[in-house]
Amino acid sequence: MAGIILLAAGSGKRFSAAGGEGNKLNAVLSQTAENPVTVFETTLNHLTASGLPVHVVTRAENLQVQASCARKAVPFTLVSSAGTGESIAAGVRDTPEWNGWLIHLADMPFVPAEVFTAVATSLQQAQVVRPYWQNEPGHPVGFSRPMREGLLQLRGDHGARDLLRGREVLRLNFNNPAVTADIDLPEQLTESSLIQNGQMHAAS
Repeated sequence: MAGIILLAAGSGKRFSAAGGEGNKLNAVLSQTAENPVTVFETTLNHLTASGLPVHVVTRAENLQVQASCARKAVPFTLVSSAGTGESIAAGVRDTPEWNGWLIHLADMPFVPAEVFTAVATSLQQAQVVRPYWQNEPGHPVGFSRPMREGLLQLRGDHGARDLLRGREVLRLNFNNPAVTADIDLPEQLTESSLIQNGQMHAAS
């Protein structure tokens, strides 16, 4: 069984420096009839819709993310470091029963559920699977069970980049810019509908 590690422990410095208020994961991305939906909640909704198990890695001070996880009964790990490497290692450590891990970023709320299921299914054929859009690598990145020890050793803020060097990666090509689109700046919150409709790409 493969599952999704959702990384939600970043500090979002570029978002704050550009005038964004608070943690970007807690910023409102859309409005439903009942209540506003944050960036994190939008991402989490897509993940849970995939039917795959989900485990969130976040910071102790982000109580809003923890509350969102509790409402959906999604387990989470608290970390003190904002380094992506440490976050991945912590999530993998706390999901020893899985035989594959899809690493996804919580500020990428546009990736639909079917992308996650496609990556998870393809892990039966390869040790590393990654979605692409127009030759640009995206997320989630899938790692099979033999990659576990390498994931547990990750440190710093480079994520799993070092693990990918020189390793054969199964590419899944999607005609959807969502696999490369993130929320990095406050103005992207208002542009989100365009990204969801495939009309633009939000670069990191």
